Amino acid sequence: MSNSVFVKKYQASEISPVDLREALRYAGNKTQDESVVSLITQCIMESYSVLEYKVCYMRTELVVDGDRIIFPFGEIVSFGLGRNLKGCKAAVLFGATIGIGMDRLITKNSMLSPVKGLCMQGIGAERIEALCDYFNKEITDQEKALENITRPRFSPGYGDFLLDNQKLFFTILDCHRKIGLTLNQSMLMSPSKSVTAIIGIKDANKIE
Repeated sequence: MSNSVFVKKYQASEISPVDLREALRYAGNKTQDESVVSLITQCIMESYSVLEYKVCYMRTELVVDGDRIIFPFGEIVSFGLGRNLKGCKAAVLFGATIGIGMDRLITKNSMLSPVKGLCMQGIGAERIEALCDYFNKEITDQEKALENITRPRFSPGYGDFLLDNQKLFFTILDCHRKIGLTLNQSMLMSPSKSVTAIIGIKDANKIE
């Protein structure tokens, strides 16, 4: 296995349309107030021109030994991740972003109107999840053709899979050069609407 890093850039037409209900949920709006729906619909239209859908990823072998996940390039210790990857022989590590343009829209609109800023935040959160779902399905379909199954994606910051592990993702995937994704000392990513995660790969014919 070469452990090469690949980059995918998707057209907006490839990703599912914005789920209005999900965008409202991410924006913290639990109602379907007509004025808020109208505003977030306007924000969706404004966001189309700035959205960029980019992913960098690597498929790699691994060994799971309890809470130790051993890669050819390093090791992660996490009970939660170990449980998620139990029985896996390989994994896809990836970084995904919808670009800096969305951050600029969020900042601009937050200064003009707190409500509009929240709407943009909600759209950004919904869009990065839509991108991750699309990429995840691509990987699942590819692995199915190889008689493998995939585990639900698992991100640093979830449970005891510490945010510090972001550093390994950024080093191995070369996120900055590949897709313009950076990490600061507080483990916060820029652009902010970005995700790193691991997708476990398991032999579908192997009985645990």
